[in-house]
Amino acid sequence: MNPSQAPAAGPLRRMCWIFPDRESTRMAETWHGMFWDLYAEVAADLGLSWTRHSPDAVTVDCTDPARTRVYVDDEPVTPHDTLFITALYSLPYQQMDVFNQYALCAVLQQAGFYLPFPPETSLIGNDKLATLLHLGGSPIPPVPTVRIGTGRDVSRHLYEVALGNMTYPAIVKPAGWCGGGGINLARSAGDIRGLAGLAQGGDTTLVVQPYLGDGTVDHRVYVIDGAPHTVLKRTPEPGSPVSNATHGGTLEFTPVPEELAKATSYFAERLRIPFFCVDFLHDGQRFWFSELEPDGVIPRVPTDPDRAVQRAVVRARFTAYRDAHARHLAAEAAAEADGEADGGAEADGGAPLSTTPKETS
Repeated sequence: MNPSQAPAAGPLRRMCWIFPDRESTRMAETWHGMFWDLYAEVAADLGLSWTRHSPDAVTVDCTDPARTRVYVDDEPVTPHDTLFITALYSLPYQQMDVFNQYALCAVLQQAGFYLPFPPETSLIGNDKLATLLHLGGSPIPPVPTVRIGTGRDVSRHLYEVALGNMTYPAIVKPAGWCGGGGINLARSAGDIRGLAGLAQGGDTTLVVQPYLGDGTVDHRVYVIDGAPHTVLKRTPEPGSPVSNATHGGTLEFTPVPEELAKATSYFAERLRIPFFCVDFLHDGQRFWFSELEPDGVIPRVPTDPDRAVQRAVVRARFTAYRDAHARHLAAEAAAEADGEADGGAEADGGAPLSTTPKETS
């Protein structure tokens, strides 16, 4: 065994990432080199496996409700040895998978598996306005946002009733995509009409936000076990409103700015999950809270040539998953023991040991 390797603490042996299997050959190759292969390597260093599976790879046998059996690609898995990473993905070519993803999350949760992203958290993170409403008390103010649907009546422009306070130019983008896809600059309400008409073709819900100006820099804070770990700073090309690397933005890992570090405790209190990312925009004068990414990518960065920082963030993330899984099992065991004790007391004719619900998380 490599000296850097360490056996996993507890019974966890496998992390299964549920991801719609619809990537193109080109993009799959890109993601392998950027993060997928490294994720598997870091997991192996921790004595774990990390594998990707489409929702249909999971089969559940509940013919005996007292003994539910779950299989991944025909291999049996249990809540003790496996956790499922179930962040919701809803890019255009994944739309047909959205319900299957979300339903599978619910099934696995009910079957007792630990999910780093419970179904409700995944939904909050997938819709940009749901994110801002859920985290509306943020000490760093959210970007002002209007959410509009683009169904069959979009040509009547009924959504314009909500645009009275919008300033221009404005950013128009899908409410639930990721990776910088679909971001456009609208210089008038007329531009929004045109973009909404195009979005109608895919029933794509949009959000409209004031443009913070050229040179606005994105700061992604990786929050692990409730504390800020590292920032991925993304700077757009001159004149571009999009900072993602796939749109020409430059990436670098940096220390966490003090202002963002102070704000992290609020987000960690509202999102009691072991790993998530919060995106903040800096317009040259101040920070704005922009987005939540429960499964934010940890990419390969040119200024981290030996991938030491990327590897450290991934390792901290997977270690947090392992520890949270162990806590989940301990809480389940404690709840089961308490339930048996309560039942025993009642069977003996005594009063229940407690009349209040048990805390299990």
